[in-house]
Amino acid sequence: MGNKKTKQRKKKLERDREINNELEQEKEDMEQEIKLLVLGTGDSGKTTFIKQIQILYKEGFTENDRKLYRNVIRNNLLSHAKILVNACRNLDIPLESSNEEIAEEIIEIPEVKNGKIEVEQYEMIQALWSDSALKHAYERRSEFQLPDTADYYLDEIERIMDDEFTPNTRDILNCRIATSGVRLLNFNIDGIPWRVVDVGGQRSERRKWIHQFDNVTTLIYVVAISEYNQKLYEKDGINRLDESLVLFTKTINNKFFKKKNCVILFNKYDLFQEKIKIQDLKVCFPKYKGKKNVEKASKYIKNVFYKAGKNRKRRLYHQFTVGTKTSDIEKVFEIVDKAVANEIKKLGGKL
Repeated sequence: MGNKKTKQRKKKLERDREINNELEQEKEDMEQEIKLLVLGTGDSGKTTFIKQIQILYKEGFTENDRKLYRNVIRNNLLSHAKILVNACRNLDIPLESSNEEIAEEIIEIPEVKNGKIEVEQYEMIQALWSDSALKHAYERRSEFQLPDTADYYLDEIERIMDDEFTPNTRDILNCRIATSGVRLLNFNIDGIPWRVVDVGGQRSERRKWIHQFDNVTTLIYVVAISEYNQKLYEKDGINRLDESLVLFTKTINNKFFKKKNCVILFNKYDLFQEKIKIQDLKVCFPKYKGKKNVEKASKYIKNVFYKAGKNRKRRLYHQFTVGTKTSDIEKVFEIVDKAVANEIKKLGGKL
């Protein structure tokens, strides 16, 4: 009986030793890796940034990935059509009489399963998108919540609804999936392990951020500057760019990041360039006096964020980006390399 207990104790001690060794190894590995924490408000383009990393530093998108995205893209397409129909109603934009019944049917179509939409349903969406009322509603999209890529998918409806449709890289980059929880992406550059952490940006997700603040090498904050004239999904009445600035100020001055370098991505710059020619930045920043000038407005936004994150113990970097352009994200990683190198230098050559 005594020998049996002794053997059990030995096995337990060996197992405890193994677990401790594994934990020590994991801790050592974490201390050697470069950890980037990607933060920003919902719909800022964080997930697109992660997809670009997958293209640049991993295997890109597998055939299985593309099949999964096909379902998501078709659901995006259906969702965009429903949003525009409801916008026409709310904004008192009358549809052509022949499309009134079609609009009712579109609203009732459930979420797409297995990537299948019936032929007649896709034809209904196509007929609605041809209606000038939906185009008029689209032009007024700053007055309601509509993803930026709605026109891209609606213009490509015939290709997307083809039975043989397989999403290309551009389709996937334009696809919208709200991040829920935490997504990790691990890869190596020149033999050095990198870990990128993407955390959901919606208000309900932000309570989870604190759990990812340890051992961060560099912070990446994504700002959708094109949202300067839009309101929040979660709380109508609050300007989205203003919300992003408030969140950035709170995050960058958190005790975990007071000495950490930060790369700010002023994202959706292409949409911003179009919008600013039509609507003044004053709608978000009343003190702005640069009128409808792209360069002046861009510089003003950059300066506002830099002022919020000013700290002698860290460096701020920035890049104006179009998230769906892989070449832009390559430039971002050149800046990230500088930020990381500076951080390592501050720590005496160690992470």
